[in-house]
Amino acid sequence: MFVYLSKKIAIPNNVKLNCIAWNKEEGYIAVAGSEGLLKVLKLDQGANGQNKGGLAAVSNLSMNQTLDGHKESVRVVTWNDAQQKLTSSDTDGVIMVWMLYKGSWYEEMTNDRKKSTVASMSWTSDGAKICIVYEDGAIIVGSVDGNRIFGKELKGTHLTGVQWSPDNRLILFALASGECHLYDNQGNFAMKLNIQCLKLNGSSSARGQRIASICWFSGRSSNRRNRPVLAICYEIGKVQIMRNENDDEPAIFDTKMRNVDAKWNHDGTVLAICGTTLEQTVPTAQRDNNQVCFYSPLGRIYRTLKVPGSDITSLSWEGKSLRIAMAVDSFIYFANIRPDYIWCYFEKTVVFLNSHSSSGNGVRETPMSVITFWNTVSNQSFLKEVEPTLCLAASSEHCVLGVECVSSNIKEIALSMLENRSNPADDRVYQLLLCNSIGTTVDSKYTDIRPSFVGINSSYVAIASQEEILIWHYHTPKSASNLQSVKARKEKRFHIDDTPTGVEMAKDLMLGSSSSGEAHSHRRISDPICALALSEKLLLVARESGAINEYSIANVALRNRHMMSSKVYKMAINCNSTRAAIIDHMGIMTLLDLDDNRETQLNFSRVERKDVWAVSWAKDNPLLLALMEKTRMYIFRGNDPEEPISCSGYICTFEDLEITSVLLDDIISIGELQNSSHIIQLRVKSLRDTDDLLEHVGLEDAKQFIEDNPHPRLWRLLAESALKKLELDTAENAFVRCANYPGIKLIKRLRTIHTQELQKAEVAAFYGEFEEAEKLYLDADRRDLAIELRMTLCDWFRVVQLYRMGGSGVSDQQMETAWREIGHHFANLRSWESAKEYYDKSHYIEGFMDALYHLEQFDELEKCVEKLPEKSPLLPKLADMLASVGMCAEAVQAHLRFGDQKAAVNTCVNLRQWGEAVELAQKYQMPQVNTLIAKHAAQLLNEGRLTEAIEMQRNAGRYLDAARLLAQLAERELEKRAPMLRIKKIYILAALLAEQHLKAVATPEIDYASGRNTLLDSISLEDAACIERMWHCAEAYHFMLLAQRQLRFGIIHSALTTAIRLREYEDVLPLEDIYCLVALASCADRAFGTCSKAFMKLETLSHLPEKTLHEYEQLARSIFSKYEPEDADLDMVPCYSCGVPVPDSSPACMECGARFPACISSGKPILQPTNNIWICTTCHHCASPLEISRHRACPFCHSLIASM
Repeated sequence: MFVYLSKKIAIPNNVKLNCIAWNKEEGYIAVAGSEGLLKVLKLDQGANGQNKGGLAAVSNLSMNQTLDGHKESVRVVTWNDAQQKLTSSDTDGVIMVWMLYKGSWYEEMTNDRKKSTVASMSWTSDGAKICIVYEDGAIIVGSVDGNRIFGKELKGTHLTGVQWSPDNRLILFALASGECHLYDNQGNFAMKLNIQCLKLNGSSSARGQRIASICWFSGRSSNRRNRPVLAICYEIGKVQIMRNENDDEPAIFDTKMRNVDAKWNHDGTVLAICGTTLEQTVPTAQRDNNQVCFYSPLGRIYRTLKVPGSDITSLSWEGKSLRIAMAVDSFIYFANIRPDYIWCYFEKTVVFLNSHSSSGNGVRETPMSVITFWNTVSNQSFLKEVEPTLCLAASSEHCVLGVECVSSNIKEIALSMLENRSNPADDRVYQLLLCNSIGTTVDSKYTDIRPSFVGINSSYVAIASQEEILIWHYHTPKSASNLQSVKARKEKRFHIDDTPTGVEMAKDLMLGSSSSGEAHSHRRISDPICALALSEKLLLVARESGAINEYSIANVALRNRHMMSSKVYKMAINCNSTRAAIIDHMGIMTLLDLDDNRETQLNFSRVERKDVWAVSWAKDNPLLLALMEKTRMYIFRGNDPEEPISCSGYICTFEDLEITSVLLDDIISIGELQNSSHIIQLRVKSLRDTDDLLEHVGLEDAKQFIEDNPHPRLWRLLAESALKKLELDTAENAFVRCANYPGIKLIKRLRTIHTQELQKAEVAAFYGEFEEAEKLYLDADRRDLAIELRMTLCDWFRVVQLYRMGGSGVSDQQMETAWREIGHHFANLRSWESAKEYYDKSHYIEGFMDALYHLEQFDELEKCVEKLPEKSPLLPKLADMLASVGMCAEAVQAHLRFGDQKAAVNTCVNLRQWGEAVELAQKYQMPQVNTLIAKHAAQLLNEGRLTEAIEMQRNAGRYLDAARLLAQLAERELEKRAPMLRIKKIYILAALLAEQHLKAVATPEIDYASGRNTLLDSISLEDAACIERMWHCAEAYHFMLLAQRQLRFGIIHSALTTAIRLREYEDVLPLEDIYCLVALASCADRAFGTCSKAFMKLETLSHLPEKTLHEYEQLARSIFSKYEPEDADLDMVPCYSCGVPVPDSSPACMECGARFPACISSGKPILQPTNNIWICTTCHHCASPLEISRHRACPFCHSLIASM
């Protein structure tokens, strides 16, 4: 930050001032002094034209009101910002509250305790309460409406100050003894503050320990949550700044002056302390003893401001901390503050750190910074959220952000990438982000060097901490195409005390950083780095002693050392690296000669300016320098300044004799929404004079002036003025002088044109005055040239208008071309409805297709297949469009119309239309599709996508392969112990697909309906066995489910019959399940002989555990100890083959071996299969007519029963 005195107001009658307070909300200034003086002033900032921007504007007093009421010297004034009230108190103890009414201040209430003098007053942050302390120890807390909340008297205690805590729950009192006592807001004692900046004991003099000021920042901290906010300043110069009332590690420093007053700025980032220096040797020197020091919350001094006068008594900040007011003797001094914003400018873009971007309210665990990239041409802003930002710098095309990695995940990544850190004990890491003008990161780098100072040129970024320097060769998408980028990038890192020679620099530095990096980190330097500047050739690094090291960038070699008389604040190098502008910490700017051709020396005698806070060299002229001196901008040509321009903006760039500056105060501090009014364009004197000469004098005088002050911009101005007067020789000379090749070509073209109107039209078009050029063409009856101009500008709407103005003579082709280009215009804007309309008018079918596709009007898009002729090159594109939305048949039609059968098959394959793909392959004799399907199926199986493989095989007509895969799926479900019904359904589906295969292989000679068995015999044994196996497995689970259902519903004999049938499926079902079911059903049916056989079978199962076998044995013993192992009387029926009686539950004849098919409804054997039985036409399983009459669908395959 930089501070300079800007204004002085004298109080009439030389009345000595005691205190001053600046209202943060409305800008009123209250000053109080002896003889009962109390005034309220207000500075009105007049803004007009280029003077907009606060500090540069002329400030006049819009209010100067004297408040009458106090008789004695007024000692205390304080504002209630929230309620817009002013409170004052004099030495008699009279307290007055003032209110604003119709633009003037009036007394609202008065309180006179008549016992003691008020030492201090403090309002809460919400303005609801005030705490008043008297010197005799009395304390009063009252409300804003004048009611007393409580009072307290501290006997024998001399109070000197009071402050509320930020949350208004605690009150801090300063005692004359130097102690600070903390009470709650009800007046109960809480604690004493731990004062570490001086030793307190009874023998010390009270005067030496007197507290000058206590200041507890109550606003929201915008940058860091854990920042010190409570400042305690002692008159002897000691200062202690604490994070909170319990802080045992406060920031402690000595101001080396007699402290008088201290105040925080609006966001708690700067503490201003005023006082007088302790070296008061002679009275004549007292006018230079007053000063204001500005400190960081951690006690680092930013700036010292000398204030004239003999006795400074108070200070106060403006609302946004851009100015500070000081009461000195009988004067009010104002100083302007120029904050060191984190910002930069490149490619017409202002990049800045938002002042309230960090999260300090505890919502986030780590604070984040929001960087705004504001394009000043389009007025668009792009926001980028990054880690806490420390610095910003820009080159012509990119900017670099230096951020501290505080997020745990980012910090972990950064630490893993940093192999050789200089100080392993310090885990702080930082990142450099290289961004373009919209905030996109194009390159980045992690480092353990804190980027306190940063510079960037077209290839390198240089950063410096207090003692180390890092030069990083960054890469961008543009530089990636260069051959140099093939070489490995090596950073160049060295200590400020090193003397690099540039020989084998990359290797030496990398070795040095790994071997002696730890030694570097422990080097204690007494002369740290304080500034850095980087150009395309040189790097300047300044140290606090005034020494400046000059390094060459190409090989990192120390070229020279320069010595300044004071600490450097800022540096800037000109465009050809021959001179540097140096600003010291006192604001004195000098020029440093860097030219190798003569001995390096400082040119103090020619250029030395005071109160300079910003400099900028011209990008195209090494002798042009712009600097900001207070609120004036000076432009130097060499060593000679031009007339100053009033301005308070920060200089963005100096190029082409124009200076661009931005009003950062309005954008960042005040928080206005950025717009074009915040950018100020200032022109140098030679540019202004040239304009005046060209406008009011003539070309010859202007040419002579430009020859005396040559610059390409001035020659361009002369050429433009000469062209508009058709002075072609002068214009050509000017174009040659400024190397403007398009201008020279224009002159050649103009010499071939013999009509002045057409020459003027060409000139107008060259300078972008297209409306004027068109008017001149039409006036000269050259509508064709006007149309050609508009075609060149792609202004097809105007082309159509010009076509229509001409009436006849315009061909349909010309109009269609214009309509087509207008359609392209709307297509680029994604206005597809309008694009469709114009494409239709122009009969441009390709664009019409695109519009329909984006409008999702696929029905109309389908019609385009017929509109296009066969073999049209647009058909494949149309087919791709249709295929992308799943319209397979239409896409195939388009491919076939084009004659690309292979693409049609591929479309079917991609859309999983396997049946259609096989059909097309067979039709066009493409056997390779079967190989493709097999490969795809294998891939799906490898990926575990079994169901998709089944679907693909079925759609492709490969039913038996699909059935085999379904059998695999059933086996997987069995392993998962899935329900039996699900497994049965899968086997049924597999068997039905197998039947589909039989139907597919049927021929006219062998019909499926009548010759299924013959078909089975005609296919391979493996396939036939596979088909029968699927039905066999499905039957097993069907009869298992049926037996359990019958047993569940008490149909015991039928359950036993079905269970006995399960013995034929021992190869499918678990043996234990089969014989357990048989044993249970037979026991329930009193068929103990069958039950005994089932138990005997169970006891012979060797794979069962011993415990299970023993349990079966115990259960059999318990049953057959009561019942004989004999079956009850069985119902016998004759065998249909041999006539021998067999039990009605037997699945086969024991005599002749004839098998009885099972009824799929009841599970009973059909003992007379030759009689009238029902057979399912789908699964070919049979049932008795009586049983099936109760069903509407086949109990086995669930197909509908058409008729009996």
